[in-house]
Amino acid sequence: MAKPLLKIQRYFRRKPVRFFSLILLYLTAGSLVFLHSGFVGDSRSGTKGGRDSLVASEKGGRTSLSDARGLGIMSRVFKETRRSGRRYGPPWMKKPGQEGQEKMRRGGDYTNNWNRALKARSAKDVDDGRAKYIGCHIDDIQKRALRGVSFFDYKKMTVFRCQDNCAERGYMYAGLEFGAECYCGHKIQAPNVSDSECNMECKGEKSNLCGGANRLSIYRLELSQESARRYGSSIFKGCFHRPDNVTLALPISAVIQNMSVDKCVDMCTEREKTLAVLGGDRCHCGFPTSLFSLHEPEDESLCLHHCLGEEFETCGNEEYFVVYQTQVQDNRCMDRHFLPTRAKQLVALASFPGAGNTWARHLIELATGFYTGSYYFDGSLYNKGFKGERDHWRSGRTICIKTHESGKKEIETFDSSVVMIRNPYKALMAEFNRKYGGHIGFASQAHWKGKEWPEFVKNYSPWWASHTLDWLNYGKAVHVVHFENVKRDLFSHLKGMVQFLGLKVSEERLLCVEGQKDGNFKRSGLRKLEYDPYTPDMRASINELVRKVDAALRKRNMPGIPDEYMPR
Repeated sequence: MAKPLLKIQRYFRRKPVRFFSLILLYLTAGSLVFLHSGFVGDSRSGTKGGRDSLVASEKGGRTSLSDARGLGIMSRVFKETRRSGRRYGPPWMKKPGQEGQEKMRRGGDYTNNWNRALKARSAKDVDDGRAKYIGCHIDDIQKRALRGVSFFDYKKMTVFRCQDNCAERGYMYAGLEFGAECYCGHKIQAPNVSDSECNMECKGEKSNLCGGANRLSIYRLELSQESARRYGSSIFKGCFHRPDNVTLALPISAVIQNMSVDKCVDMCTEREKTLAVLGGDRCHCGFPTSLFSLHEPEDESLCLHHCLGEEFETCGNEEYFVVYQTQVQDNRCMDRHFLPTRAKQLVALASFPGAGNTWARHLIELATGFYTGSYYFDGSLYNKGFKGERDHWRSGRTICIKTHESGKKEIETFDSSVVMIRNPYKALMAEFNRKYGGHIGFASQAHWKGKEWPEFVKNYSPWWASHTLDWLNYGKAVHVVHFENVKRDLFSHLKGMVQFLGLKVSEERLLCVEGQKDGNFKRSGLRKLEYDPYTPDMRASINELVRKVDAALRKRNMPGIPDEYMPR
């Protein structure tokens, strides 16, 4: 045995290059084996997720099998390359011996959101969205039954996907044709026929019918309040009195023959203005300014004058204008950057999960022009523009730091804090949806009706109260903001937040923020639960927690919680 080894040693001593080449090949082969075993492990643990991804691709039409596999691999890579993270949650849910280990780490459980967002939406879930089947209608290429936007997907069209897209754009009706075409509209402009003529299966789900040849399967959508204010690609802002100096407030105007909402919106979109303002047969275009801030809406009945070009639409008159927001982006508040000098104090943006923290970050960044940071790292938020997400939370380069932490030690690391509180009934549902469906996704019916929801309420509802109480007790300087109040009066409450952060308020930026307030963090207005998920016992427990938080706020001479939180 010694002689062969001696010969090999002499051989490589004479040929060192071959020796190092052999070593390199050995290391390369070992690395490939290691990577292969890692991916195989992921595929085994994610078998269910793979099947769910296929179902989700039916619904979304944009996620193929290869995309689902890619997302799984990217999730794994993200886990290994990002900062190691702590999963936030109620302190009493930590396992024994885990607390010390977690203090060495920080982060969040957001890296699994991609997989959660792909949770199954089976064919049965299509009917969970609030939509009523109207019937089968004739559709003519020359005279469409639904004359709003349309889109096609000849591989993965589903009923829910069509309904969801039309609902997001504020249309009242959604229609499917040829198994793959989706049409939206505000009114049906064609007669109905026998349902048997709508006999083509949906390309993305064989269990449902999606119209037929020149036949539309039409659904009436029950929209949320926000979605109902949309009109196609534009958003209805309300009825407003004519500004004193209309030429200065709305610099572009023109008389349009046979005026309609679409004609005015199209004109202002071409002129790259965010407001389309209808005053009879005249269309005005501009931006929200102090001269026309949209802060004083009038009774909508004052604007009830039908458009000459569309009898079902309202075009206002010379004294009272109908205002729509176009799809043009208002760039006056879109510039964002890191702080020019490192901040000496750390300001927390604290909230219970599901209370609107991400939305508040969006508003603050637009209003101040500075990035916000995070106690965690969420790759999906970073990809959506939150560039401060990758900075260490102590870097001092961001205007404030998102956190869901509670407890004396964590809170005392911050010099001041903005604490956002939301109605616990809405916050718990929002966090449950995020936990099982991603930032703008939804938990499936199986999760709501299974054991996950009761267990979630049991563990998380006490944390909703203790989170606020801890920040009130241990926070050094606390500015409390209620989610519902910000939605109701964004301008004044966001102004107060900016002032608390020690920055000069720009009214022009705040007006710009009002037009960009939703960002990309809003769930669809269509898919809602058709029942109350809270049992009487759950409500009794949560109501008691609401009273405790209200008493704690009033004890510190702060306004109590909004009336809608209070037990009914």
